[in-house]
Amino acid sequence: MDFQQGLIATIHDYGLGNLDLPGFRRQLQQRPTALLIPCLMEEFSRPALGLIRDVLGDLQGLHELVIALAADGPEDVAAAEAFFSGMPFPVRVHWTNGPAVRELLESMRELGLDVTGPAGKGWAVWQGLGVACRQAEVIGLFDADIRTFSPAYPERMLRPLLDPSHGVAYVKAFYSRLSLETQALQGRATRLFVGPLLASLEQIFGPLPYLRYLQGFRYPLAGEFAFSRDLAMNLRIPSDWGLEIGLLSEVYRHVASSRIAQVDLGLFDHKHKTLGATPAEGLQRMAAEILRTVLRGVMEHEGRSLAPEELATLEVLYRRVGEDRVRQFGLDSAINRLPYDRHSEELALQSFATLLKPGIHQLMETPVAHQLPSWSRLVSCTHGLQNDLAAAGSIKSSSITAPHQRPTLRHRPATARRPRPAAAPAA
Repeated sequence: MDFQQGLIATIHDYGLGNLDLPGFRRQLQQRPTALLIPCLMEEFSRPALGLIRDVLGDLQGLHELVIALAADGPEDVAAAEAFFSGMPFPVRVHWTNGPAVRELLESMRELGLDVTGPAGKGWAVWQGLGVACRQAEVIGLFDADIRTFSPAYPERMLRPLLDPSHGVAYVKAFYSRLSLETQALQGRATRLFVGPLLASLEQIFGPLPYLRYLQGFRYPLAGEFAFSRDLAMNLRIPSDWGLEIGLLSEVYRHVASSRIAQVDLGLFDHKHKTLGATPAEGLQRMAAEILRTVLRGVMEHEGRSLAPEELATLEVLYRRVGEDRVRQFGLDSAINRLPYDRHSEELALQSFATLLKPGIHQLMETPVAHQLPSWSRLVSCTHGLQNDLAAAGSIKSSSITAPHQRPTLRHRPATARRPRPAAAPAA
């Protein structure tokens, strides 16, 4: 790993393994910190979530773990609570699509606010932030499908925020996306779409500050990040596949680059999306929404948009830059003795290229995206909304099982869990 720095402060992984769990626990106790995991019920049938649970089980001092769960019924919510029982900190399973939550959010229409969806990761993150920000000063977010989750992930993500002397308000992860089974490079949306797209736009527009900012992140689509409560409360949350880029746009709007850091989490693997048979599926749909989010950010922050005659230039540049990247990733794979299917990479690049023209036309027809309003705006309308949402997302007030009954997961967890003893006070 190099030691180069750029616009965004980079925290490298030098491979020395210098973790400090006791010191990390002490910092967690000094500054209330919550972790947020948006989650579907199907994740409980996969090993990744059990691994995450067991690693987090050593974090005495964490203020709260919030599971923003989309579930079919209260029995699933209760089963999720049982799955996380025995943790050395409070765990709140927040039922994002429960009837009480939907009723509460529907009532916001009376104030002229539409916060009822669409259902998805963005909506879950938005709700989870509302719940977590009630008391936590630092909030970190991890996906529920990380197959390589280790103690280094939360420690390296959160420590830049836990010490106020660093002046950091936002931390973004980056990593090496490799398949555990094949060791092949993953992350095609980042490698073959976002990277070439940003480089092509820079050639058309010149070195705009916003484009330079996005290019400063080594993995702009990483779904793992952390922020201070002040920042989290003031972010509008995108509700489509442009979530990660859209959040970077919001951070750009609110925070100086000197208060942003990116941290290397090393080897990383989670579920892989297929390319998709049509532009409305898989990575193709994701790339189309990312395209519109990037261009919308250029409009918002730079007051610039592509002229009709520049669309052909973008297509030509994107294909050329993309083909150069395919060759570079092939060389990288060859020297590291990783399998590399150049033909499938070229086909993915071609599919992404066909999205440019219809994606830009759609953006021109609908330039304003649906974003969930920031929590600072919402609490200015109704001060108790965060507490009301937390209460609505809980099933503790409902007697759905007798005290002696243990709820059963509809999807049996892939790993069994031994009961944990009560946590001893941190040294």
